Amino acid sequence: MIHGFINLNKPVGWTSHDCVARTRGLLNTRKIGHGGTLDPLATGVLPLAVGRATRLLQYLPGGKAYRAVIRFGLTTTTDDLEGDIAEQRDASELEKAAVEAALPRFIGEIEQTPPMYSAIQVDGRRLYDLARAGKTAAVPKRLVTIERLVSQSWKAGAQPELTVEVTCGAGTYIRSLARDLGEAVGTGATLAGLTRTYSSGFEIADSIGLEELEQAIAQGTFTPVPAGKAMAHLDAIALPPALARRWQLGQKLAITADIPIPAPISGSADYPPVRILEAATQTFLGISEIRVLPTDHSSTNSASKILAPKRVFLTAD
Repeated sequence: MIHGFINLNKPVGWTSHDCVARTRGLLNTRKIGHGGTLDPLATGVLPLAVGRATRLLQYLPGGKAYRAVIRFGLTTTTDDLEGDIAEQRDASELEKAAVEAALPRFIGEIEQTPPMYSAIQVDGRRLYDLARAGKTAAVPKRLVTIERLVSQSWKAGAQPELTVEVTCGAGTYIRSLARDLGEAVGTGATLAGLTRTYSSGFEIADSIGLEELEQAIAQGTFTPVPAGKAMAHLDAIALPPALARRWQLGQKLAITADIPIPAPISGSADYPPVRILEAATQTFLGISEIRVLPTDHSSTNSASKILAPKRVFLTAD
């Protein structure tokens, strides 16, 4: 059984579920999950977790990056080319400089309205289900963060296109960004192409396509991204073999002075999750949380914090 991650380069036209289903067939296992949905028309990084690595998906680093093509003079029902045309016009007079001047207003923490065709739930129903049924709903705005928005190439024409690079936080819809940018410059716009270049610690330069993955599995040369490597962004605590085994068995360990721990999360008394290693071999064992114990002045035990297993990746023999 394989346990680890796959940095998959999703092909155009495939849903994220299609990719999971195909990989399940290739590896002959049901235990596969993905680390963030991509629309069918999008390509690029789709992290997959296999086997015990599925327990670790929530601990992957945040942040995503995209290369997007935005077409002006066209709006659609889905805010991308998959939907029906809502309106189109001649936008040939629009200049790149005018669009670039509007970009700064979309950088930072902004309010964004998700597309009507999205998985957001309103009154217990997903928006795309309502849209397909011909119903409308008031889509609530939400705060998202766009850290970087840089223009790249410009393609002039009746419906000009701007290619941009976007670095953003979780929950950001690039389709909404395209729509809102079109409204800002007065021509309307829709998303004409999207490639995710980074997601959850995985870069597109290191990704593998479905055909390449199939060949590697058939030839017996496929190796997943090790779980420990995918968790390398977390602070590590290396335990000596005896303590490591106790932790693997699910036991909580008192944190003594010789066990270094990271600082609490900024502005909080809570601690970030940590990865646990076996000190002698540096083998990744799993994810632990640091718990602060209530102070008990009557106790002779001076330990005020414990390591509590959260996700045991490698169990004890």
